[in-house]
Amino acid sequence: MADEPAHTPAPSELGAPSSPAADPHGTAAPPGPAPAPGADDAPAAPSHTGRALRGLRPRRAKVLGPDGRPRRREPVLALMLGATGVVFGDIGTSPLYSLQTVFSVHHNAVAPTEQDVLGVISMVLWCLIVIVTVTYVGIILRADNQGEGGILSLANLIQRKLGMRSAQASAALLLAMIGAALFYGDSLITPAISVLSAFEGLEVVNPALHTWVVPAAVVVLSALFLVQRWGTGAIGAAFGPIMVVWFLVLAVMGLPQVIANPSILRAVSPSYAIAFAMDRPMVAYIAMGAVVLAITGAEALYADMGHFGRRPIALAWLCLILPSLLLNYFGQGAMILANPAAIDNPFFHMAPAWARIPLIALAAMATVIASQAVISGAFSVSRQATRLKLLPRLKVRQTSKEHGGQIYLPLINGILFAGVLVLVIAFRSSESLASAYGLSVTGTLLLELSLFLLLALRVWHWAWWKVAALAVVAGGLELALFGANVVKIASGGWLPIVIALVVLLVMLTWRKGARIVFGRRREMEGPIDEFVRSVGAGCVQRVPGVAVYPHGDPATVPLALGSNLRFNHVVHESIVIITIAHMGVPHVRHDARVEVSDLGDPDDGIVHVSYRVGFNDSQDIPAALRLAAGRTPELEIDPAEAVYFLSVFRLEAGGSDRFMPGWQKRLFRALEKLSANRTQVLHLPPERTVVMGAESLV
Repeated sequence: MADEPAHTPAPSELGAPSSPAADPHGTAAPPGPAPAPGADDAPAAPSHTGRALRGLRPRRAKVLGPDGRPRRREPVLALMLGATGVVFGDIGTSPLYSLQTVFSVHHNAVAPTEQDVLGVISMVLWCLIVIVTVTYVGIILRADNQGEGGILSLANLIQRKLGMRSAQASAALLLAMIGAALFYGDSLITPAISVLSAFEGLEVVNPALHTWVVPAAVVVLSALFLVQRWGTGAIGAAFGPIMVVWFLVLAVMGLPQVIANPSILRAVSPSYAIAFAMDRPMVAYIAMGAVVLAITGAEALYADMGHFGRRPIALAWLCLILPSLLLNYFGQGAMILANPAAIDNPFFHMAPAWARIPLIALAAMATVIASQAVISGAFSVSRQATRLKLLPRLKVRQTSKEHGGQIYLPLINGILFAGVLVLVIAFRSSESLASAYGLSVTGTLLLELSLFLLLALRVWHWAWWKVAALAVVAGGLELALFGANVVKIASGGWLPIVIALVVLLVMLTWRKGARIVFGRRREMEGPIDEFVRSVGAGCVQRVPGVAVYPHGDPATVPLALGSNLRFNHVVHESIVIITIAHMGVPHVRHDARVEVSDLGDPDDGIVHVSYRVGFNDSQDIPAALRLAAGRTPELEIDPAEAVYFLSVFRLEAGGSDRFMPGWQKRLFRALEKLSANRTQVLHLPPERTVVMGAESLV
């Protein structure tokens, strides 16, 4: 593509810069006004929601691959199989512990009586229908950011549509930060509770095997985190078939119980859930705190949408996952009615004795897949947070050349591994962890629904009564589930809150520190126009060669360039200043990634290259130069022969700054030290890279 003409995409193709926060490393574009709205940004008529959706999701964005090129369409059945293996792992393993938690943990309140069992099963059914089927699969999956989902993508979509600096866009970003922070808590708890619940089947086979549950879980989880560095590509093809078998087994286990006791089908009527709540409101409220475990993973439907698309996810849910889950839950309910003693572990009690060991093995594989899905989600959220300037630059390894979402972040993997092991060893059972699990899930659901309602009202221009109806029905149910989990704070619900507060503190500190660094650095750099004029006037001695300066602000002089002139009193004949612009979309096409402009007179030999990337694109500076090669005489270069100068600007303790207290300065400096090596992140050749910069006291 190097010989193709430059192309400046319309804002509707690329979107606005993804965040107003500055990059403290000086390679990403600074804050700026949102671009003028394109055709797709025009407000949709209130009565034509479909038109708004089409404008929100350009057709070509749905077929872009990770390299920005058009992607071959896969058959729907293949995508459904993949979605079954990745998207539904978490919600698919919920039957292992959901009803066990309702009746075992709260057995003094929720009894295995007909009224309570029918009420609980009815609650599970209607939570799956209202929250997952109608709200997520039917409505929220329509709100994609150029084909991608997830709470950070949703917030960024709102920012682009409402303006980066609007109060509502800022509020949306804050809510998304809280939701992302809660997701990290979910990423720690899900692997621990899922794998523990699978091996707790050993206790059903032989109570003496109780002591092996925790060691077996530790071994499996250790192996899971150790293989992350090789990526999911090698085993991803097996995920779908294994989970298809798992869901079919769920259905086969539940169907005989339902046939033996068809009276459980009365729970289809919501009247049993309503009667349960009205007759024993406090007991029902407590039960809802555990019923929420049946919908854990609903947020994954949205977060993983970019991998498979809305239609395959919806078809897989309606054709296989939902029927299998309902059969299993109804089967467990029927079994509890027939044998109240089975409440200690109704899932494994449904299986005949000869099938329990194979079932434990299958459950272990399913829970590993569920854990893999949430770990991969944590990697994706971390990269999106980095691109939104909410976290320091992290080292990212692309583990697949075909699939942009398959990445590995060593630092995040290590933190998750340590955290999961601590949880397994400290809590030692899925019942104990269940109290900590629901709060992060319900909090994320509420935040995503709130952002969606803002999008529907302000961007899609839904009628207010539609927004109000969704808020009352789905929001009311989610709020009730959230409230039921709030009462569990003392018994374990504090855990996701603590995790979320720590993550949120890190995000806010990095965002604030980055803005301070950007302001101080800008003061020291000076305007680029004056520098270009001095070079053009012949006031500066030139030496042969090409110097490339990654720099975040095209209006100022890179610190490394100023330092080179100040100390060496020379500059190179050809100077390329390259700015990485993080767009609010997942991918940017190759032919739309670079834009070249001369700074001053073309004979001065100073050019600026704007390198646009999506949050799933690589930040490869030499690749950007290859794309830009030949567009101006200064760019008729071999990137391997250029010299790269990185600007470094650090805040040092000292002085005073009323906007950043001392403890926050120290935290920011610690985070800065954790930042990935920019030479590696930008794919620069180490032997041809020079680091220069300055420091400032705060």
